[in-house]
Amino acid sequence: MMRHLFVLLLTSLFTLSAHAEQKKIERGYEVHFNAFNSSFVTPEVATANGIVRSKVRALVNVAVFKLEQNGNKTAVRANIKGEASNLLQQIQSIEFSPIIEGDAIYYIGGFRFSEEERMTIELEVTPDPNQAPIKVKFNQTFYTE
Repeated sequence: MMRHLFVLLLTSLFTLSAHAEQKKIERGYEVHFNAFNSSFVTPEVATANGIVRSKVRALVNVAVFKLEQNGNKTAVRANIKGEASNLLQQIQSIEFSPIIEGDAIYYIGGFRFSEEERMTIELEVTPDPNQAPIKVKFNQTFYTE
């Protein structure tokens, strides 16, 4: 039940950012990604999914889909590595954990930030171990409130 609520929360967050949807399509895969303050996650959902909530902790959410010939998309498992760096080039490794609910597969990882800190997030997404990773890089400013 809590996992279902978490997937619903993540879907809502993707919907909220639909006007600025962040995705990358490469080699037959579609990688969706976003980052947000961990305090947006309710305490119950955070506890059920082992997520640390804090005003100074961000979460990165990644979902990977295989693009089928018929136009359908299928959620797939992937190996995801990531890091977040600030303007001073202080680097934090991001460890991702999978959250699987039925056909939905999401990967969540976190890092710390300071008030109004602009972070560069770099990801290496490997849905197929026989191919090079899909590289994703984006910048985002995080706020404690």
